Amino acid sequence: MNRYPLWKNVLVVITLILGFLYALPNLFGEAPAVQVASVKATLKIDTTALARVETVLKDAAIVPQGVFLDSNSVRIRLADTDSQLKAKDVIEKAFNPDPSSAGYSVALNLISNSPNWLTGIHALPMYLGLDLRGGVHFLLQVDMKGAVTKRLDSISADLRSYLREKSIRHGGIGREGQRLAIRFRDAETRDKARGLLLDNQPDLEFVESQDGADFKLMGTLKPSAEKRIQEFAIKQNVTTLHNRINELGVAEPVIQQQGVDRIVVQLPGVQDTAKAKDILGRTATLEIRMVDDEASASPSVMELAAQGQPPAGTEYYVERGGRGLLVKKQVVLTGERLTDAQPGFDNQTSEAAVHLSLDSAGARIFKEITRENVGKRMAILLIEKGKGEVVTAPVIRTEIGGGRVQISGRMSSVEANDTALLLRAGSLAAPMDIIEERTIGPSLGADNIAKGFNSTLWGFIAISIFMSSYYLLFGLVSVLALSANLLFLVALLSLLQATLTLPGIAAIALTLGMAIDANVLINERVREELRGGNSPQAAITAGYERAWATILDSNVTTLIAGVALLLFGSGPVRGFAVVHCLGILTSIYSSVVVSRALINWIYGSRRHLASVSIGQVWKPTAKA
Repeated sequence: MNRYPLWKNVLVVITLILGFLYALPNLFGEAPAVQVASVKATLKIDTTALARVETVLKDAAIVPQGVFLDSNSVRIRLADTDSQLKAKDVIEKAFNPDPSSAGYSVALNLISNSPNWLTGIHALPMYLGLDLRGGVHFLLQVDMKGAVTKRLDSISADLRSYLREKSIRHGGIGREGQRLAIRFRDAETRDKARGLLLDNQPDLEFVESQDGADFKLMGTLKPSAEKRIQEFAIKQNVTTLHNRINELGVAEPVIQQQGVDRIVVQLPGVQDTAKAKDILGRTATLEIRMVDDEASASPSVMELAAQGQPPAGTEYYVERGGRGLLVKKQVVLTGERLTDAQPGFDNQTSEAAVHLSLDSAGARIFKEITRENVGKRMAILLIEKGKGEVVTAPVIRTEIGGGRVQISGRMSSVEANDTALLLRAGSLAAPMDIIEERTIGPSLGADNIAKGFNSTLWGFIAISIFMSSYYLLFGLVSVLALSANLLFLVALLSLLQATLTLPGIAAIALTLGMAIDANVLINERVREELRGGNSPQAAITAGYERAWATILDSNVTTLIAGVALLLFGSGPVRGFAVVHCLGILTSIYSSVVVSRALINWIYGSRRHLASVSIGQVWKPTAKA
């Protein structure tokens, strides 16, 4: 008799139930939503912001379908797009009364309509790609010359510090085009500096020249170094964009290099192009400047500075405590010297802090500045979108060496963590320009989904009609197994939070055709065993066992091709390969294990089975 042991039957039932639960959220679709996120390290999204959103909506007589707080944003689910636009306007006015100095990002978005009990077991719908969900697409051009120029400016600061440390006098260091010019008063000093700089700056080639009474040393980046800087600029910009967009909670963004100097950015679900540009432009970097203590101590000077008339060479800022501060414009150190930023605690006060690590040049500069300014205040600023914000302005108590710096002072552990994240995200290594932008509306995405769904549905119906008419009950079991395969595939994609695109839908349709092939092999093998004179029970057993090797071989070879596409493909090809590979794995399980369990439940308990419903079995006729 054909019977599975109890544990196999239980396994099949459990997998079917789990597959149904984790595929179910995809039936609820998405609802229009408004997403509120912070654009400043000092402004937090917490329960206070959640309550404020609820109050604003109540005052505007807008009834949300749900208000949700996650790690970095508040999301408001609404009934329709009209309510969505109205909610965005009232929240924008309440949270950003001064648009020129916005502290919060208020963007249109989409949110799952799944009930809370499904979300509670982490049953979430799969992500939809830009072609299905709608969203914005940008093609960014990276300014490679700007990357080289930025690197040369950084090197010039290193050279000043290094020559000062070696007690070598020079007449100034400046950039002339794509070269650095170092001026000296005599040839002997120039030659001495050249010998030292060749060891200190292996990326530069130095050529001696003379301009009147000035002896010059011209430094040019080597071609290999220039190429390395440009490659780093692309990678750093991609990483920075990932950090910034991920922080704002955009689901499954696509950010990848295209060609030598371009980056493609796709933000599914984001319909506000202006806000998307704002997200791309958001980067923060660190600046360390000295505080003008003398001017800051004068009430009259501070009053004028607060009105927009600071003394020459200074800028007016407000500390976290609300007190005004005059900071010198000269930048002592920038975030380019940062190698890491991690949240932590002050060893003495146990207050939350951010621990920074500087590179060798940054450590040397910071040591010199702190040694020369003991007793004075140093301001640590976050510069974002051209606007600075004082994080802390401590008094320098002693010389600080070793490249380890700590930022602390009236910040919570959450603020310390967010500040560290913002600093790690860093600034763009090279300027970028948007050379192409495209918005795909939700209606177009819905049309693509409908077409993909219909193609899969009609393909499934055609397969079902053929299998049921040709193999009768065994064909019907094959169709049920195919349905289980589709259920498992959708559930697995949802569980892995994979992104489904149009090529992915094509892969699902292809998987259906390939999955039924295994059942065709099994059914034909059972027929062959019946023609050979075996009993129905023996034919079922032999059919499944002898077809297994062929099924495994065919699926493994197909899986190899799918893995190759996954490893070496990109963009839509990878999306196709992911669904293709997962579909092969689910089809092996459904076509062999699930269909065998169904056949066992139908025929397994019959002791005297005379025949099975598998269609006409042609037996060879005996020759006279």
